[in-house]
Amino acid sequence: MLTILDYGLGNVNSFINIFNTLRIPIKKASKEEDLYSTSKIILPGVGSFDNAMYKLKNTGMISKLNDLVLNEDVPVLGICVGMQIMATKSEEGSLKGLNWFNAEVKNISSHNEWSNVNNQPNQKRLPLPHMGWNNIELNKSSDLFDGINDMNFYFLHSYFVDLEEEDKQLAFANYSVKLNSAIQKNNIYGVQFHPEKSHHSGIKLLKNFANLQ
Repeated sequence: MLTILDYGLGNVNSFINIFNTLRIPIKKASKEEDLYSTSKIILPGVGSFDNAMYKLKNTGMISKLNDLVLNEDVPVLGICVGMQIMATKSEEGSLKGLNWFNAEVKNISSHNEWSNVNNQPNQKRLPLPHMGWNNIELNKSSDLFDGINDMNFYFLHSYFVDLEEEDKQLAFANYSVKLNSAIQKNNIYGVQFHPEKSHHSGIKLLKNFANLQ
């Protein structure tokens, strides 16, 4: 069954309402035992990296999560900070991430190109946080985006996942500079935007994830 991690962060009820409307069974998991009989996992998140890792650790689910995702190849979708904690570490805090991606979470303002934006013709630095609607561009095809024609999604973040393995980038958003907005490594998916706030395109993405084979 599709399972959403309920560890005190993220719009859990919004996701449940969407999947109920889609008539896709979903359950919450707030402790290790809740992860039994899980076929797919949604890892939501809002706020700071360290707070997300702290709360997730306190559930006692991380060991089982690692087993499901890394050994049993259960598909997982990280959303916003849920995607960020899949990285190794973050500039935002001191706790270690899940280390499912060889990546570091960085402030957008520390992006290598950010400091040079003012020197580029017809470019300007946009305000932080990156908040609101933004189009994304696909780097390569993915079943996660199958049938989605409107690539406009809702963002709210000041940090981004800086991948060491660039081939794991599915899509990026232009916000003065290019920011990773969707990533994939085998059965592990992450999106920086909020599909639960992204109307029809977001609902279609969540349905695609639930239907992954």
